[in-house]
Amino acid sequence: MTETKENNLLSGIQACVFDAYGTLFDFAAAATRCRDMLGDDVDRLTALWRDKQLQYTWLRAVQGRHADFWQVTGDALDFALETLGIDKPHIRDRLMALYLTLDPFPEVADVLARLKGAGIRTAILSNGSPKMLHAVVESAGLEALLDAVLSVEDAGVYKPHPKVYQLAVDRLSMPASSISFQSSNAWDAYAASAFGMRVVWCNRYGQRRERLPGKPDFEVKSLSELPAIIGVL
Repeated sequence: MTETKENNLLSGIQACVFDAYGTLFDFAAAATRCRDMLGDDVDRLTALWRDKQLQYTWLRAVQGRHADFWQVTGDALDFALETLGIDKPHIRDRLMALYLTLDPFPEVADVLARLKGAGIRTAILSNGSPKMLHAVVESAGLEALLDAVLSVEDAGVYKPHPKVYQLAVDRLSMPASSISFQSSNAWDAYAASAFGMRVVWCNRYGQRRERLPGKPDFEVKSLSELPAIIGVL
């Protein structure tokens, strides 16, 4: 556990809110399941697809030209497939369908169950569209472990706009300081901190620290470290 503040615990946490893609669900799973068609292009496609997906959310937000995450994900996939010269029958449809059934990371169900058992409210706050989030949560069997699943569609703009983080405050009816926000994306973690949430950055991918407003309270490698941080035994 890598702490970024002096306190050993986050006190007064009433809810844990999670980013979805890369934090609860493995976005690489879609391409990995298509290894039979993609071969050695799996990793390159995963990286470029994800990078372009995020870039399009930011660019659309700046331009004020919102489109939901399903369209953005498809546009990013089209760019990646064309860039890598991948032209295989039905591969686009297969990859998009698999994005609705991404694998949760191994520790996710246990962590959510422990939090719920301790009386901590749990929620997702994601760029994903309601359709996408419903599908992936249902596929993973996590419905009973989540009190709310929040989409940026209710704000009409993507992260890291403050309107997105306000959705959790409004839905959970508690101040930002009572919420522990978890994301694997450094930029997302820093933005939530700047908004006023307490933040545990799940740095699964070995990212460097951002030079942005805000600062995560804790940096961990797995969500399995979260319960101890907020005092759940």
